[in-house]
Formats: sequence, C-alpha cells, structure tokens
Amino acid sequence: MNRREFVSSAGMVALAGASAEKVSAAPTKPVLMKLGCQSAPSNEKHFQYFARYGVRNICGYPETGDGRLYATVEELTRLRDLAGKYGISVDCVAPPFLTSSHIDSEKHPAIMLAQSPERDRDIESFQNMIRTCAAAGIPSIKYNMSILGVLRTGRTPGRGDATYSTWRLKDAHPATPLTRAGPVDADAAWERITYFLERVVPVAAEYKIRIACHPHDPGVPPEGYQGVARVLGTVDGLKKFVAIQESPYHGLNFCQGTVSEMLQNPGKEIFDVIRYFGSRQKIFNVHFRNIRGHRDEFMEVFPDEGDVDFVKAIQVYKEVGYPYLLMPDHVPEAADDPAGLQSFAYCYGYIQALIQAVNQM
Repeated sequence: MNRREFVSSAGMVALAGASAEKVSAAPTKPVLMKLGCQSAPSNEKHFQYFARYGVRNICGYPETGDGRLYATVEELTRLRDLAGKYGISVDCVAPPFLTSSHIDSEKHPAIMLAQSPERDRDIESFQNMIRTCAAAGIPSIKYNMSILGVLRTGRTPGRGDATYSTWRLKDAHPATPLTRAGPVDADAAWERITYFLERVVPVAAEYKIRIACHPHDPGVPPEGYQGVARVLGTVDGLKKFVAIQESPYHGLNFCQGTVSEMLQNPGKEIFDVIRYFGSRQKIFNVHFRNIRGHRDEFMEVFPDEGDVDFVKAIQVYKEVGYPYLLMPDHVPEAADDPAGLQSFAYCYGYIQALIQAVNQM
C-alpha cells in the first residue's frame, strides 16, 4: 500500500469511527416501562422489602371493610400513603373478587355463574371501584374472568433445590367431572364476559381508569375441561375479547407466561403476539415470566432459562412503546424460601437490568 492509499484508507477508518461515535452519541428515546410487582400483602413490611430491591411501582391490595367488594377512597388513600412512605407508587389495584380462584371455592361467583340479580350487584361493586380509584388517583384495576382458576398438575425439580410449577394436560385428573357452574360452552362463556364488559367499560372510559383482564391460565382443548370452555385461553380469544368494547381503557393484564402457554412454539411466536396487542395499546400490565415447554405441557422457570428470549422480548416491548409495569409472577419455589422472597428478588434484579440495558440500546 503506498502513502496515498494509506492516508485515504486511514481517513475512511477515521470517518467510520466518527460516524459510529455520532450514532452512539445520538439521543435514544427513553423507555417508559417500569419494574413492578403484584405480590401481597400490601403492608409496611412488604413495602420495605419492595423498596430494598428497587421496586417503586406496584399493584396493591387495599383492605376493604363492611363486607364490601370495592375499596373506598379512604381505604385507597391509606394504601397510597403507606406505599408512598417508602417511595412506592400504587399504579394498579385488585378488587377483592374476580380473582384467579376456582369457582368451587369462590365466595362471589355470580358474574361467572350468570346469576342475576346477584351479578348486577357485583358489577355495581366493580363500577364503584372504578369511581373510587379515579377519586384516589389510582389509574388501573386488574381482574380475572375465570371459572377454573389456575390449573397445574404438580411440580418439577429445577436448578439447585428449586421446583417449578408444572402443567401436563395428559396427567390432569379433575376432582369432579363438572364444577358447580355445570357445562359452560364457548357461547355461554362469551355471554357472561360480554354482559360484564358492556356494563363496566363505559364507566372505565368515563372515569379514565384502565381495566386489565388476565388470560385463562392455561388454555385447554376446545371441548373444555371440567365442562368449561376457556375462551380467554387462546390468542384468537384474547383478540375477540379486546374487540368486544372498543375503548382505550379496556385491555389486558398481559401475562406473558400464560400467553406463552397458549402457543406451540412460544420461543418464536410470542413476539408477534406482543406486537399485536402492544401496537394497539391493549397491554396495561405485563407478568414477565418464562416457561419451558408449550401448549398442554410446560413448567414455569426462572426468566433466564426458559424458551422465550427475554432480551428480545423487552426489545419488542420497547418497540411498541409499552409504558407500564413489568412484574415477576409464579416464581419458582424452594424449601428455604417458603414465601418466594428470594426468587422474587432475583427476578427484580433481572428485570431491572433488562430495562436499564434496553434503555441504552
């Protein structure tokens, strides 16, 4: 190489370096998603635990008195004030019903059993919760519309002394052929869901409170399980659900683990599902947990060892502009960690590191 060629080559290298530096120095759009948690109880000791591990945004569980199915403004304010003492924001709350419990043990089953006039009374309680959240400055409510609760068949040994919650449809043997709901086909399930949404989504829109529904965990075959069709146990079912009432305040408590459980190849398919709902601003919360397996057979594992690439997943959440909570959920268990506090803390650090990293990408 002669001197002229060398200088020219060196100049190109320098220019390339300067261009790269210019690109890397360009301002990046900050991510808005936050590390969060929905674990209970919502008390001072647990808030100290959250603060210790950098959890500054939560879904909380207000205490309710007088047998009410909604929290008053005063009860919500007490919850916010207690959390605020430790620098924690209550971004979401859960009512004391419409949980993920099995219908045979649910104390307030009327909405999912289509029992009138009881279900109208319970729907009114949910409407009141929307109103009190608006008055207390809490922007979101999460809930479930489930009959079967969370279905699992046992636990599988994991790394170290941890065990992983497991579902194998082929090993499932329900305690009874039917629940107290009796046979509930897809049409009946959609009627109950639609009846509820038609009465609560307009109130949520009026008061500008996001209401976030959890998918059915896990999905079951089309013929159902214990006589019940799980219509929110497929991606198509979730698409239908968010379209029943068109509103920016009607969306999903998007459990990435549960949605992964709906898929035959979650490691490849989950990203487009995130894009579908995220680009339509239908994701109001994320349960950021991983699985190993696929539809009808899976175990819930630590975030770094499952079939879904969490680095890619968080990049997709950034791509669609997701602005709310990323929360661990259903963490692995161990005998020396009976409340799961160690497992949750591990997940907090993992999620926070991903948020910091994607913020620099």
